[in-house]
Amino acid sequence: MPTKTLQIPTPDGRSDAFAAFPDGSERHPGVLLYADAFGIRPVLEEMARELAGHGYYVLVPNYFYRHGPAPLLELPAHIGEEARPSILARLMPLINEHIADERVESDADAYLRFLTAQPEVAAGPVAVTGYCIGGLLAIRTASAHPGQVAAVAGFHCPVVADGPDGLHRLLSKITAQVHLGHAESDLTPEALGELNRALDTAGVAYTSEIYPGTVHGYTMADTDAFSASGLKRHWERLLDLLDGSLGNG
Repeated sequence: MPTKTLQIPTPDGRSDAFAAFPDGSERHPGVLLYADAFGIRPVLEEMARELAGHGYYVLVPNYFYRHGPAPLLELPAHIGEEARPSILARLMPLINEHIADERVESDADAYLRFLTAQPEVAAGPVAVTGYCIGGLLAIRTASAHPGQVAAVAGFHCPVVADGPDGLHRLLSKITAQVHLGHAESDLTPEALGELNRALDTAGVAYTSEIYPGTVHGYTMADTDAFSASGLKRHWERLLDLLDGSLGNG
């Protein structure tokens, strides 16, 4: 499985990135993958390779590049509950600064421009997926690029972080097929109903569901939140979405 470490030019410098793609000379649909709050690390690289093995060119940017290359912090091999609070205490100011800033959109422009220019990437629409805060970045990217993003997925992500009005504005611009896989600990059935009604109102083609028995971060095998069944369900839903939207099935 070929992989690369790359530098993506942006208006504010260069974002380091990881890419994985299938062997051979064929070109493949592009997928922009936003990491969770802990950033690019071995488990994210393995997930990119897994997705690439299904026929996709996967680009994982370090969206905290303004503060340094990934990993931004020295992370333990396993991010247990004892380490999590201190790590998040250092990351949360950066997260809050980033998601509230228009730089999200300018970065997304740069990431998509770079992704579609790669010689291994086929012409045509792309997909965006993300985890935790990366899921919100994926939604914002799809909203800002409705003609280019054909599929968007978010897993255990704070899709209501902008508040009801902000969420409606984002959703109203999305033309992509959407899948949202919520952790059971993150969303009540009542909150899921409110979110799905917002998706209905926006006219978005979507699936949005709570993954049973999961907690926030369930896809990440290097954390205590990991759920093997949740990760398996995530792969099934994500591949169905991508294969159907990008014609790669």
